[in-house]
Amino acid sequence: MDATFATGKELQKMDPVFGQLSFDDHEQIVFCNDKDTGLKAIIGIHNSVMGPALGGTRMWNYNTEWEALNDVLRLSRGMTFKSAITGLNIGGGKAVIIGDAKTQKTPELMRKFGEFVHSLSGRYITAEDVGMETKDMDTVRDVTPYVTGISEERGGSGNPSPITAYGVYLGMKAAAKSQFGTDVLDGKKVLVQGIGHVGETLVEYLTKEGAQVTISDINEEKLYQVASKYNATIYTGEDLYTADVDIYAPCAMGATINDNTVNKIKAKVIAGAANNQLADENVHGARLQERGILYAPDFLINAGGIINVYAELANYGKAEIMSKTENIYNTTLEIIDFAAKNNMTTTHKAALTIAQNRIDQRRIENAAK
Repeated sequence: MDATFATGKELQKMDPVFGQLSFDDHEQIVFCNDKDTGLKAIIGIHNSVMGPALGGTRMWNYNTEWEALNDVLRLSRGMTFKSAITGLNIGGGKAVIIGDAKTQKTPELMRKFGEFVHSLSGRYITAEDVGMETKDMDTVRDVTPYVTGISEERGGSGNPSPITAYGVYLGMKAAAKSQFGTDVLDGKKVLVQGIGHVGETLVEYLTKEGAQVTISDINEEKLYQVASKYNATIYTGEDLYTADVDIYAPCAMGATINDNTVNKIKAKVIAGAANNQLADENVHGARLQERGILYAPDFLINAGGIINVYAELANYGKAEIMSKTENIYNTTLEIIDFAAKNNMTTTHKAALTIAQNRIDQRRIENAAK
């Protein structure tokens, strides 16, 4: 039988995995499939120079397999820099499960996923992300030790969302101090997009400080529940990116700052929990800076969750978790200052540079051993 091989140009047109910008020299990508449970998952290990790859598992009903692959690549890359900028000795990885978490997630599916994680012998350590609960991590723990964020009853650190929200809140305050001259958010108009576990807790912090909070979410039931609980305003306009607010906090899915939205945004600060908020970190980051909008790098200010689950590996307690998370405030100010002093086009690039420097230094140290 004759075999037909694609040429280099033809492969380029096919968008092969290795040719994608989001691939960014990933060390390993694992495709997981199980007919009996219906599991279809992808695990991305981006970089293990600092240590085993640690990152959560997201269950989402992706439109295409390519969308799922691109998401896991972008997310796992972000985890590498998140851990490095936060000073953790851990690498970057992530996993996605394709499916509806509300209707298709079963204990059997989670156990099978845990078996795939276990087969990597500790190169990847999983945790909770969108579509996952602490109880799901407990189920994974039944079949592998390579999981964090398990319940406190089982000796874990529990749900990382409250710590993530606290870090975002502190990063937002630091960005406000730089942009407005004060970190006091009393009276500031803040739009929180996405009120899941992290977003709702962020709303609570902001409300307690006296901010004027507006919320948006695709889940109408949750929207009205949170609005009633915290006396928040529900956004009812046609285009939330044009909302007249001081601070925009994206806390849902990524890439909300893109070609369609970057020139509409009226907020002077962007600080939220979502990963990969910039669809193109160079183009859209630079455009925000040109427009005088201060962007708090997402992988820095949403690092509270990884700090929380890393505690299970490093054996430190609540006090150190809070101390490391509170340092996000100082690091955010340092990043903004570093970008200004070095005439960098974006704060995102400044954060990446500092993180990459730490990784490069560790690579040199590892080679010398």
